[in-house]
Amino acid sequence: MIYKSTRGLAPEMNVCQAIIKGIAADKGLYVPERFPRLGERPDGSFEEPQALFSRLSKLSYKELAAEVLAPYLPEFSAKELAACIDGAYDGKYSAEEIVPVVKAGGAYFLELYHGPTAAFKDMALQLMPRLLTASMKKQHEDKTVVILVSTSGDTGTAALKGFENVPGTRIVVFFPDGAVSPVQEKQMRTASGSNAKVFSIKGNFDDAQTTQKQILSDPQLAEEMAAKGFTFSAANSMNVGRLLPQIVYYVWGYAQLIAKGALKAGEPCNICVPSGNFGNILSAYYAMRMGVPVKRLICASNKNKVLTDFINTGIYDANREFFVTNSPSMDILISSNLERLLYHLSGDDPAEVRKLMDSLAEDGRYTVPESIRSGLSGLFSAGYAEEDQITDAIGQLYKQEHYLMDTHTAVGYKVWKDYSEKTGDVTPALIASTASPYKFASAIAESIGVSEGTDPFETIENLRKATGIAVPAGLSGLKDRKVVHTEVINRQDMKQRVKTLLGV
Repeated sequence: MIYKSTRGLAPEMNVCQAIIKGIAADKGLYVPERFPRLGERPDGSFEEPQALFSRLSKLSYKELAAEVLAPYLPEFSAKELAACIDGAYDGKYSAEEIVPVVKAGGAYFLELYHGPTAAFKDMALQLMPRLLTASMKKQHEDKTVVILVSTSGDTGTAALKGFENVPGTRIVVFFPDGAVSPVQEKQMRTASGSNAKVFSIKGNFDDAQTTQKQILSDPQLAEEMAAKGFTFSAANSMNVGRLLPQIVYYVWGYAQLIAKGALKAGEPCNICVPSGNFGNILSAYYAMRMGVPVKRLICASNKNKVLTDFINTGIYDANREFFVTNSPSMDILISSNLERLLYHLSGDDPAEVRKLMDSLAEDGRYTVPESIRSGLSGLFSAGYAEEDQITDAIGQLYKQEHYLMDTHTAVGYKVWKDYSEKTGDVTPALIASTASPYKFASAIAESIGVSEGTDPFETIENLRKATGIAVPAGLSGLKDRKVVHTEVINRQDMKQRVKTLLGV
């Protein structure tokens, strides 16, 4: 399996090299040369779909992960891959099945937040560090890998936990000051790994991510880093090592619908994903390309609805007002992973991608050709939810069924309901449930009529008493953890702060 840059001007790599590199030298993102098919046999034949999905529905999450990921990671032996998967998903999850699939509100919630930091990012960022360290050994990489992370909230927390004290790595996280939830901020500012440093920046997530990409693709800085024994990588979903593990839970979700009798093997489902940087829903697209029967991929946005507008018009326009909302992890106007989808829908045409990305860099917008537009309309639907609609959705579902969503999941639920009512589509639907409601305690308390406390942690306790829902282990004791990262910097200073931190 070869990995290529979406922009076509960087060397092709094997998966180990692509994971270490993170982002291609031409500023593109690495993608697999082809999509392996589920049930593909060594002789090139395929399992019959009904038998395939009936079999997959009986596997454990770890067993399914090994089967889904193996074709993407041919440099890993079965034993090596199993060791990485066992380490990632062993004893860190409060749910025995790792990812429960829970029916509520007429849909099925794919609960991805039962890991150590109570967000879906754990599903990939517990596995990625293991893939990275194994890749370093396979490539005889003796430099210290410096992981750069720009985050709108949960990626930073999960990356700090995943890379905590991992030998041969340093991790530097940037988040927009004042634009994440108090719980997310406390998780990051109290990160205790000896290899970790966290900065908040004056600006928004797009500012952090754009500057991070500039740092990662700076050839002069790369030379200076190498001379000091360092090499850069990324833990955002820009890194294919972050993206691949996310495919697994969509295959798992479909298999669980079969196991629950919601559909028969081979029948289609819909998948709705609250989306900001587009990585999570892109993983659902990859699962579909591997053979999961999907009727519609439903992209759900908050008030920063650049993705909704793009899917509905074929015009991506980031020249718009930026809103800080009650679903802060989706407060994004430049969705990096969309570049990978453009590549695939263009027929793997890097020249077309370069043209679109140049237009985005120069003008803040682009219009896709009809070939990509038709691909979008054939696969995707999109909608968005305002803040009051998010609040109402949380309150109504809790009142009706005692099911509690976080604000981001509520965006997905509201958009799915709108889609279903508009189209009459009754296809069983998976909704990606991306974070514990306790991570956004203030907004949740308002939604269900619980009194807020004097601080976020008192609000969490009020929610626990009112709902009887357990507080995730990863949030227990957070109030009393020592803050060790306090610096607020300008985005223009990110590069120099990294250099100073590393002594370059």
